[in-house]
Amino acid sequence: MQQPKTRYAKNGDVNIAYQVVGDGPLDLVFVFGYLSHLDLIWSTPESAAFFRRLASFSRLILFDKRGTGLSDPVSGVPSLEERMEDLRAVLDAAGSQRTALFGWSEGGPIGILFAAAYPERIPAMAIYGSTPRFTSSKSFLPEKREAFERTWGAVESAIAVWGEGKTSEAFAPNFADDAGARRTIGLLERASVSPAMAEDLLEAARKIDVLSVLPTIDVPTLVLHHSGDLALPVEAARYMAERIPDARLVELPGDYHIPWLGDHSPLLDEVERFLTGARQSRDPDRVLATVLFTDIVGSTEKASELGDRRWRELLEAHDTGARRQVETHGGRVVKGLGDGHLATFDGPARAIRCARTLVEDAGSLGLEVRAGVHTGECELLEGDDMGGMAVHIGARVAAIAAPGEVLVSRAVRDLVVGSGIDFEERGAHELKGVPGSWDLLAVAAAGAGESRRETFRAGRPDRLAPNMGVSRRGDRFALRVARDAPALARLASRLTLWRSNRKMRAERRTSREG
Repeated sequence: MQQPKTRYAKNGDVNIAYQVVGDGPLDLVFVFGYLSHLDLIWSTPESAAFFRRLASFSRLILFDKRGTGLSDPVSGVPSLEERMEDLRAVLDAAGSQRTALFGWSEGGPIGILFAAAYPERIPAMAIYGSTPRFTSSKSFLPEKREAFERTWGAVESAIAVWGEGKTSEAFAPNFADDAGARRTIGLLERASVSPAMAEDLLEAARKIDVLSVLPTIDVPTLVLHHSGDLALPVEAARYMAERIPDARLVELPGDYHIPWLGDHSPLLDEVERFLTGARQSRDPDRVLATVLFTDIVGSTEKASELGDRRWRELLEAHDTGARRQVETHGGRVVKGLGDGHLATFDGPARAIRCARTLVEDAGSLGLEVRAGVHTGECELLEGDDMGGMAVHIGARVAAIAAPGEVLVSRAVRDLVVGSGIDFEERGAHELKGVPGSWDLLAVAAAGAGESRRETFRAGRPDRLAPNMGVSRRGDRFALRVARDAPALARLASRLTLWRSNRKMRAERRTSREG
């Protein structure tokens, strides 16, 4: 198989590198974990064989996440929402409307969030070697705290000597003593991300949490894990499979985390059987969405003060502006509520930024607006209306907000980690008609994280592109060979591995004779 052509999908002002391989009967997108580089995956025989097998029964779509590999650099760490939007941009650019999804490691939560938000686009999903959280908590695998911390400690040690292949100790400990494997992984480290971005990505991964999303998944799901995975405990896969409706769990023998290492045939056999037999076409009646409620404070008093005509003109101006802002931020106004609106968004960060803008715009009209934002499972009703508990919760959150305040549920806060949006605690509240106690937070003014993003968009990035950090002459040559002559790169990889094995055998023989 020749090296596939790298193309770019546009999401806003960021270019996402992607490749399309094969012409099978179903579309399949593979979502990488921590590191990736589209040229290098074809330069080693193990990874090339793995992706060729996937492409043998699918039209395979591969992409480098923003800030990694061949994709554009970014300022700061992308949020899960932005990564989900990048995935949608790639699928749109590849002309894929219904796409099976295969998420590995960190790609698992991205896939879970995407499948929950766009179930009509995902006929089936496979999750391998992943977890809904990358840290334990009182409610999530507290007994595995040491296992998670051991992996994070290994990655932190690798970042301190980035480019030397030390991430193998975290993700491929079986190969950590293999000099040839470490050199290959070292090149992948240097080509994928800079040390600073590697550190940022690690911190972002620590904050990933899609536990609340698992019960909302409405697509056939296969969860796979090697029972002895040395990077992520198999209990994380069991946890996911128990909470994703009708998910099927397959535990494979072995201790691998990187899917193409070792004998990957059993893993791919399971994936192929599942995906080729699970192409269901159904229209879901429930979807994960972010709801935004707005309300004009003191509208009755204001109407009495201005009179009917002036109040109606002011309301029309506010309504027109609000609908325009919702559309600008990628949302949809579901309906007007007299002196407020219900709008939905694909992601919470967009809803929050829209809410802040609506509050500011209302102030310029002499109005005070409060807003509430919540993310949850919504019912799709007739006439494009939305219902369900998530909508009810969003309305109650808005009702508690103070004038000029944007109030959100903790579920929203957890999903915008890395977006640069800051929050202030507002304590626990009882929401009328909603069971339990709910932690609410107020959105603070635009923070430094968002300012850094604007600085980058203005053409002054505070982080270099990961692949811009590849300055070694040998690295540049290796990348050029990987791109232009992948077969030669695979041969070189086999020779390196052979020499490494021969050297280790000689050292063992000398040690025995000594």
